Amino acid sequence: MAETGEQSASSPEDEAPEAATTYIIPKKEISMVPDMGKWKRSQAYADYMGFILTLNEGVKGKKLTSDYDVSETVEKLLDLLATLDQWINETPPVDQPSRFGNKAYRTWFSKLEQEAEALVSAVLPAEKAAAAPEIAVYLKESVGNPTRIDYGTGHEAAFAAFLCCLCKVGALRISDQLAIVFKVFNRYLQVMRKLQRTYRMEPAGSQGVWGLDDFQFLPFIWGSSQFIDHPTLEPRHFIDERVVNEHHQDYIFLDSIRFINEMKTGPFAEHSNQLWNISAVPSWSKVNQGLIRMYKAECLEKFPVIQHFKFGSLLSIQPANP
Repeated sequence: MAETGEQSASSPEDEAPEAATTYIIPKKEISMVPDMGKWKRSQAYADYMGFILTLNEGVKGKKLTSDYDVSETVEKLLDLLATLDQWINETPPVDQPSRFGNKAYRTWFSKLEQEAEALVSAVLPAEKAAAAPEIAVYLKESVGNPTRIDYGTGHEAAFAAFLCCLCKVGALRISDQLAIVFKVFNRYLQVMRKLQRTYRMEPAGSQGVWGLDDFQFLPFIWGSSQFIDHPTLEPRHFIDERVVNEHHQDYIFLDSIRFINEMKTGPFAEHSNQLWNISAVPSWSKVNQGLIRMYKAECLEKFPVIQHFKFGSLLSIQPANP
């Protein structure tokens, strides 16, 4: 398997010499449970987790409404997401007997399949255009499954992998950290929620009341980091609807709670038991650490999720450099 020459878990600003780069169309490498060891030892796992934790540190104590740089690449990513949003408007649900999994989603998805490479090319600097076919695979994987018309944390992980790849080729940089979470990922969440609502998508592999959330996980990790050392808001406050309505524009965590409150009926403790339990944790730093552990255990170390993950040159199945 060809490698890029940029396999160490480097900062986004380190770029490999162009000559060393052979891009690969990502493919599945985890086909049975014993392969999970390969994943946990891989450069991809080290890079992916490093990316998640770097952003977790970057957003600590910061509001969505705080000031930060918005680079040209970030603007282009927002344009890409606006295009996906517009396609939803152009692809209304169809009449069908079953309530869930509207088949119009497949029409929407086929448009993305056709256009993904062009969309990614528009984001990349000209000298990195050769990376578009590899990176586009993660974009296509990040919006749900067209066969089952479902969406879950594996798809969310593909979007984080997509952003990680853009860092690895130098399109996104260290200075983009806040904008990656507050602008790009937040906009991605809005588009995914619109997809989930419009096409009544099923939660992929949801554990129902015993899962953290039917569809997402990362907004709770990064969102809890935003609250670390907050002078007044404690974990017990996020189950108070008044607090949610007052502060959701500043905090991804509360915006995610607001979406759950919109979509579900009945007592919060019954429909979102795991989150209800988290509200009893004494500090946001403990919540944040606990969610990172839970993310590894419930998402990244679960074969049903990781069997779908794809590996190329940027996120490599090769063992991580010691």
